[in-house]
Amino acid sequence: MTRILGIDPGSRSTGYGLIDTRPNGPSLVACGCIRTESDTFPYRLKQIYDGIVDIVRQYQPDELAIEQVFMHKNADSALKLGQARGAALCAVLVSGLPVHEYAARQVKQAIVGRGGADKTQVQHMVKILLNLSGTLQADAGDALGVALCHLHTQETTRRIEQMTRKVAGARL
Repeated sequence: MTRILGIDPGSRSTGYGLIDTRPNGPSLVACGCIRTESDTFPYRLKQIYDGIVDIVRQYQPDELAIEQVFMHKNADSALKLGQARGAALCAVLVSGLPVHEYAARQVKQAIVGRGGADKTQVQHMVKILLNLSGTLQADAGDALGVALCHLHTQETTRRIEQMTRKVAGARL
């Protein structure tokens, strides 16, 4: 069993989601949001850092999957998002966890099957994949989507490696 921490970084709300990998499919461990309350940006970064450190201590994940920053229309927003992402990464890296990064399109492709899917489609599929009912906070759902994307990517990589070894062994 592997415990994966997914993070959807944000300067106002950073989503997190933890899943355990099990033979019968992934299961939810915990999810939520770190909501920053300070008007001073450096203190928001500290709240993100401290929040992620607490989550890592409490849940002891084995791996981290985090969404990459993409540049949209507003450079200032992208810069703040990158700094929030950096605070989250530093909080995890001090514990020695391996880090895996995924673009938003990769996450959507892995969860919904379409890289251009919208947030509601991702939320819906995350609930189905984890057999959840009720409302899921948007940022927490996105973080769970990142964790599930990592799980699917790792499983696919493992299958390809097994098939490659099998084919190579058959040729000998």
